[in-house]
Amino acid sequence: MGTVFFIISKLVGLALMVETWLVLGLVLSLVAGGVARPQLARWSGGVTLSLLLLLGLFPLGEIILRPLETEFQPRAAPARIDCIVVLGGVENQRATAAWGQPQINQAAERLTAATALAIAYPNARLVFSGGSGRLRNMVGAHPAIPSVAVDLFISLGIDPVRIFWEDQSRNTAENALFSYAKAAPAAGETCVLITSAFHMGRAIASFDAAGWKGIVPYPVDYRTGKFSAGIGWDLAAHLEVTNIAIKEWVGRLAYRLTGR
Repeated sequence: MGTVFFIISKLVGLALMVETWLVLGLVLSLVAGGVARPQLARWSGGVTLSLLLLLGLFPLGEIILRPLETEFQPRAAPARIDCIVVLGGVENQRATAAWGQPQINQAAERLTAATALAIAYPNARLVFSGGSGRLRNMVGAHPAIPSVAVDLFISLGIDPVRIFWEDQSRNTAENALFSYAKAAPAAGETCVLITSAFHMGRAIASFDAAGWKGIVPYPVDYRTGKFSAGIGWDLAAHLEVTNIAIKEWVGRLAYRLTGR
């Protein structure tokens, strides 16, 4: 059932990407022009162009992402931490495999925050939870997942004995289940969960469902800011934030309906 859910979620995610709909709008315009439907071609082309201009100029995605980021406010670390759990999705696995050194993406704060806490709390276990979330890796032979996060932690001085890598999870629900088995938190221990702020609400719900008791949210990697400061042509960045927001809201609904 978990594999079916994973496959469906990936296909739905592809269908929800704004770029998918922009391409469909262009295709519709071309087809309508080719079959002598000029009115439909003008309408489709106009809507597609308008959406491109709006998304390129204005950070519209931040409007729907910000409620997710404000759900959990930035906070100071607890007085005591026994276990630090940091979720994956921060590694650039393809570039790492190509160049032989750890490469990370825009969610780098997940690793920097985890490293800072691991240094500040030298007795805490550090659990990195993340396997491959790529649909193509489900079929045929695929390369081993590069140990990006683990290599980075060690390079920054964290004792390898303290690091536990859970590399089987493909989504947030599996992060929660598999990292629980890896961390084996004892009663009374204080565990901290590190992930992107927009993702924290869904992550906390999944960790609660998996049996974690009282895990402390430690949100990082904020993607929104003052709206007026984001106005200006930056289509790629605005598209990315919009896609993140849509995916997270839909993901939260799907997780709630399926009890994940």
